[in-house]
Amino acid sequence: MSDRHRVLLLGRQNPALEARLAAAYDLHRLADEADPHAFLATRGSEFAALVTSAIEGADGALLEALPALRVLSSFGVGLDRIDLAAARRRGIAVGYTPDVLNDCVADLAFGLLLDAARSISAADRYVRKGRWKEAPYPLAARVSGKRLGILGLGRIGRAVARRAGGFDMEVRYHNRSPAKDAPYAYAPSLTELARWSDFLVVAAAGGPASRHIVNGEVLAALGPQGFIVNVARGSVIDESALIEALREGRIAGAGLDVFAHEPNVPDALLALDNVVLLPHVGSGTNETRQAMADRVFDNLHAFFSSGRLISPAPFD
Repeated sequence: MSDRHRVLLLGRQNPALEARLAAAYDLHRLADEADPHAFLATRGSEFAALVTSAIEGADGALLEALPALRVLSSFGVGLDRIDLAAARRRGIAVGYTPDVLNDCVADLAFGLLLDAARSISAADRYVRKGRWKEAPYPLAARVSGKRLGILGLGRIGRAVARRAGGFDMEVRYHNRSPAKDAPYAYAPSLTELARWSDFLVVAAAGGPASRHIVNGEVLAALGPQGFIVNVARGSVIDESALIEALREGRIAGAGLDVFAHEPNVPDALLALDNVVLLPHVGSGTNETRQAMADRVFDNLHAFFSSGRLISPAPFD
């Protein structure tokens, strides 16, 4: 058996990252196993490291099947599918890939905001269907000079706020508590923020604490002229309440990159013309995905070299 660190790969990763991991470590792809559970039951104790993603995660049962696990390196910033409590109890270091994707996700958030407000995708469909010959396209909503509310003024939320400056927008935000050194006004409740906002961008972390925090009451406060954009996690918004609000015109529109049960998107959303739907591509550029892959590898390398991660996940 190789004396290199044994690394278990959960799911599939960027081929270049997989090749790089295989060159540096004794890499095993769990997806290659016909019976992953049986494999883990007999061989799980061999692995010192686990590579996963925000989509695949790592639940408590998987961590328990890896008794020698010392480090987990995840591709993405979402931590809601990783059992951080179990990792902390075991002393397992958890790395992820923040910072390198902030700009691309913020760019996409603003793209969704502009598209939803100015009906860019809907107007494109209007032209393609030949309807422009029948009648001018209806007027849309202005973006510049409007009020932007941000739920979750973290790395991505701050990047969204900086972009809002280019559109002369006033920014306010809501977090569990006021952010340090934030140059924007803090709204003590999400409902209050929604009532103030013309546009509400959701950039909060997923997980049980934020599940359905954007509910019917928040959407009602946003109102029939308001737009919502979600580049966080689908679980943050009550999807059923959102569908009803869009269908009944209780909000003006939405831009969604994430959904409650990806890749399944409700037929009710597909049928609506006042919502822009994207397949979870916030970080989906060549440059950013390469930077994320590099960080996955670098987190592992740093841990095995120094015992410390470049980007350790917060456990609180």
